[in-house]
Amino acid sequence: MKAKLIYHDKRENGGYITEVVIWELPTKTPDRPHGIKYRCFHGKKSGRCIVRYDNETGKGDHKHIGSKELPYEFTSVEQLMQDFISDIRRLTREEK
Repeated sequence: MKAKLIYHDKRENGGYITEVVIWELPTKTPDRPHGIKYRCFHGKKSGRCIVRYDNETGKGDHKHIGSKELPYEFTSVEQLMQDFISDIRRLTREEK
């Protein structure tokens, strides 16, 4: 069985791009013990990352603030979205 796409949204607004993609995996893995694979990106249209959350194979859950990579403790999809939106608001406001 393949991963099941459970959410995808991409928006462009005022020079920024925000994209969230979330999959439910057919089985849990050591890197994704919660069974969720995700990629949440917010940045400039030029491609510069402001904030990104992801859990690529071999790295597990983490987030990027600009060029810094920090650990992230995934608890639920709902909390992931709240944390991501909170970082977008804070970091975009700081950038202006």
